[in-house]
Amino acid sequence: MVLLAVTGCGGARHAATTAATTTTASQPAAPATKPGARPKPALRRLRVTVIDGDTGMPVPGARVTAPGAKDDGLVLLAHPSLRSLLVTASAPRYTPRTLEVRANAGSTTVTLYRPDGQWLMYGAGPTRTQYQPAIQLRPPFHILWGRNLRSLIEFPAVVADGVAYVSNAHGHLFALAMRNGSTVWELNMNTHDEASSPAVVGGNLVAHAKAGRVLLVNRATGHVRWSYDVSGEIESSPVVAGGVDYLGDWAGDVYALDLRTRKARWVYHDGCKITASAAVSGGTIYLGDYCGRVIALSRATGHLLWSASAGSPVYGTAAVAGGRVFVPSRDLGALYAFTTRGQYLWHVSTGGLVYTAPAVWHGRVYFGSYTGYLYCVSASSGRVLWTLNAGGSISGSPTVVAGIVYAGTFAHRIVGASAATGRQVFSFPHGEYVPVSGNRGRLLLYGWASLWAVTSQARTASPSLRTIRSSHAASKP
Repeated sequence: MVLLAVTGCGGARHAATTAATTTTASQPAAPATKPGARPKPALRRLRVTVIDGDTGMPVPGARVTAPGAKDDGLVLLAHPSLRSLLVTASAPRYTPRTLEVRANAGSTTVTLYRPDGQWLMYGAGPTRTQYQPAIQLRPPFHILWGRNLRSLIEFPAVVADGVAYVSNAHGHLFALAMRNGSTVWELNMNTHDEASSPAVVGGNLVAHAKAGRVLLVNRATGHVRWSYDVSGEIESSPVVAGGVDYLGDWAGDVYALDLRTRKARWVYHDGCKITASAAVSGGTIYLGDYCGRVIALSRATGHLLWSASAGSPVYGTAAVAGGRVFVPSRDLGALYAFTTRGQYLWHVSTGGLVYTAPAVWHGRVYFGSYTGYLYCVSASSGRVLWTLNAGGSISGSPTVVAGIVYAGTFAHRIVGASAATGRQVFSFPHGEYVPVSGNRGRLLLYGWASLWAVTSQARTASPSLRTIRSSHAASKP
């Protein structure tokens, strides 16, 4: 039988005081035990510390429970005959966790994660807005660690539960510990020129191998559970909604791949090469093709809802926000906007190639051009609000974190600017394609073949860590 209780402050003192004031000569105190009875064994104390796995800070409002116990705190008492306890830690906004703990451990630490603080897919979410609202890290940054992954990193890592998952151009998929950058596992996907991010789906990863295979990978071990072959090469990143991965391939086919049944629910034959990742909003999928079209498909049936011209091949992923779809037109060097029902609204031309997927934040849209300029335009009208000379061609998508918009450039540099004003506030002496991803405790910055984990200066006071202060004081790692 489990005997658990929560210890409280001052309880013993209060009990002693009460006994002293109520015991009289006519009511002698009862003996601790009856004559001849065995004394009750002392209960073991187990103190549980619950911390945020992303920030390392104590979790507010945390509590622990155990089967059959009456408790509401973090200190438990267990009968000495018990070898282990099945303890569940929980807190508002966090995913609960249950683990077995030795009853005589004395103390233990449980790590919890906030679901909203993870970066589970390319673009930060199914609408691909390239904006993660739960992350509030801002420069100046400290560099915590760096890793070289041996070949080009074109697309950023996804991050979940303290692990980053990222692939290089040689087709190797890495699981890296966010704490120190160590390799948890490495998987050779037997592909070439890999150019996509995986996606986290529960205990699995969905990865698109450029050679034309969809892989379902065990997140803990890197073991491939199963794979699915499509008609052409894949350059899109997964978007998973309702257990279905939606993707297009170079053969011009769009798939709704059911991850449970391992079969396609439907296939839409677009007929034009597709490199763009699909964006999902409500019951509709949006993506562009190399015929210069943006198409909208029914998630349920794959039926074409509408098609509109973006003027030239669409390489980058569309973003959906505020009832609008924002689509990059590569050769025209422009960003087009449509309503979610396919009505043309506006476009902005740059005079250079536009490969970048756009980012959307607070009614503004951000995209880059091969001219080297980062654009901020009004989502409603397309009016240019500001531009920033980033110093080199921008190919990867801009990304917005905590009111700062970041862009990687072919000048091998990442720049960051106030998303509201365009004033440059950050520069990092490495960069190439998509600049950042991360979690609530650490951002990842990406160079050609390397990535670095950084955190805000306010989160650590260690003088041994190098600091990236501003565009005028970037320290080279």
